[in-house]
Amino acid sequence: MALRSYGACVLCQKAFVVRMMYRGMSAAAHTQPQANFLKGQVHRKHQGVTNLKTVRLPEELQVAARSIIHGAQVNRLTDRAQSLTNFLWSRKRAVENSTLRKKAVSLEKELWEKAMEKRGDIDEQVLADRIRKKVFSELRRTTYHWTPMKYDEELGVVYMAARMAGGYAAVRRAMNEIKKRDPSFAPQSLLDFGSGLGTVVWASHSCWGDTLKEMVCVDSSGPMNILAERLLKGDDEQAEPHIKQVYFRQFLPVSPKVQFDLVVAAFTLSEIPSVKEREDVVLTLWRKTSSYLVLVENGTREGHQMLMEARDTLLKKQEQTLHDTRPASVFAPCPHEAMCPKLAVEHITPCNFQQQYKPLPLPRHSDQAIEKFSYLILTRTGPAEAETEGVDWARLIAPVQRRTRHVHCRLCCPDGQLQHLVVTARKHSRDVYRCARSSDWGDQVPIIPKVDDDVQTDSE
Repeated sequence: MALRSYGACVLCQKAFVVRMMYRGMSAAAHTQPQANFLKGQVHRKHQGVTNLKTVRLPEELQVAARSIIHGAQVNRLTDRAQSLTNFLWSRKRAVENSTLRKKAVSLEKELWEKAMEKRGDIDEQVLADRIRKKVFSELRRTTYHWTPMKYDEELGVVYMAARMAGGYAAVRRAMNEIKKRDPSFAPQSLLDFGSGLGTVVWASHSCWGDTLKEMVCVDSSGPMNILAERLLKGDDEQAEPHIKQVYFRQFLPVSPKVQFDLVVAAFTLSEIPSVKEREDVVLTLWRKTSSYLVLVENGTREGHQMLMEARDTLLKKQEQTLHDTRPASVFAPCPHEAMCPKLAVEHITPCNFQQQYKPLPLPRHSDQAIEKFSYLILTRTGPAEAETEGVDWARLIAPVQRRTRHVHCRLCCPDGQLQHLVVTARKHSRDVYRCARSSDWGDQVPIIPKVDDDVQTDSE
């Protein structure tokens, strides 16, 4: 009896050892990529995490803004700030002249057909005049009336109260993509086109203040340039600017050979009326770019589509005269250079992201707010390639849904497809699972969709 018991114990021990060896081999197989894509970082700080915690304005900028706003004594400032925010968010692109002409011809044809069906005795010239008036009336009623924004000092102060903190948060988040993924980038020069209140300068300084030596701000609005300078000096004309080597212009530098390490246009494309003019501006800004071009717009369908226009222009159109022959490559947020898959579906939803921030402490402002924005970063340094063999990096385009032992990730993948992937530790490795669980909307995640039953093409 004792002998049988001893034999059973030995068998149990052997079985236990075999199970542990199998588990060890399985775990080793799953965690093999860890040394590569984690690069010694903990999962919640893996290289694809580019989201920021709550963004706060630099203290000097916040103090200066409060001083300017308090001194301006703008009537109904809070209400006007909210109205301006709503107006800018709902703003659409101007309707192209060619589109208007097509619509007018189609409407005129339809009205003539209806008139011919009645076959009345009315004079043809009178009928033509009546139809023309109806066409103009209908076009006025149904066409979006785009008007340029003209900022005087008072409207500039309203804009400061409404949009400065949110705009800063969006730009700071976009720049963090470069800072995190290209830590060797140390820009010495910056061009901010459509600089407004100069928030791009402040955001750039917070990222690369040690290396930036020249910052050129271009804005056609003289009053906005004056307000931006006052912010830099803490609302004290006699003081030294908090950030030095900042130069304000109303026009772009003329020479096509003058380039800047970093070129930014934030919430600027929406102020340009036509496709052709936006295309010309984007090509001009690209000529001025030696390393990175950053474009930021509202996170609306209009904002996203303007960025995709710019992306197509720079990836597909060749200029006649090239002073810098290095081609454009998409750095972020797209993990590919194919057509945006969100534009290929019937019901288009914008590719946007969000950043939490602290608004200016003004009456009726909440303690925290969320800025929803779209952005595009292009580079001359070549496409952003995965640094780890066998690991693809996909972009999270919606909040991660965390469930027990699995997470739902909606991704834009390197093959140009939208996918809904259910990530588990058992099927995708413990490291990939923990990285996905620690990531959020806007981050990149190291995922290779291998398991068919866990992958769904996202039809939006």
